[in-house]
Amino acid sequence: MKTYTLLYSCLFFLSLCPACVHAQNSHIVRSLKSDVPGEGKVTIHQEPGIEALLGSPHGLETSDDGTIKMAGYRVQVYSGGNSRDSKREAESVASRMKSGFPELKVYTLFNPPRWLCRAGDFLSIEEADAMMRKLRKEGGFKEAVIVKEQVNIPL
Repeated sequence: MKTYTLLYSCLFFLSLCPACVHAQNSHIVRSLKSDVPGEGKVTIHQEPGIEALLGSPHGLETSDDGTIKMAGYRVQVYSGGNSRDSKREAESVASRMKSGFPELKVYTLFNPPRWLCRAGDFLSIEEADAMMRKLRKEGGFKEAVIVKEQVNIPL
């Protein structure tokens, strides 16, 4: 029981230290178990599943392309039906978005029963609102709305 208390105490204090965030992401358990001359040795006894859970922070999914997924916002610029015409229209809107706003990441997806075109990866609603207003004013996307979604944040 003392080992778990020590582990959770170490994790809590390491999470408070900004310089230690990198150590948490690289794998905190492995760094605690490492032998460093002149320092003490930590022995951790735990279920194998706990180590896997510690690999990614709560609420974050990491992907192989160097991004993390987390709750955020996108601007939806098109919502159609489930026909081929709707798919073509969604792809057409996406290509207009890419040419008019190359800095934005554009997503065309089928979310039954409709084709959607969404843009951006924003962590705050204020950023999404500013982009929505810009898209409405400069891009002519009068029906642009903000939607809450999992977004991709580059590491």
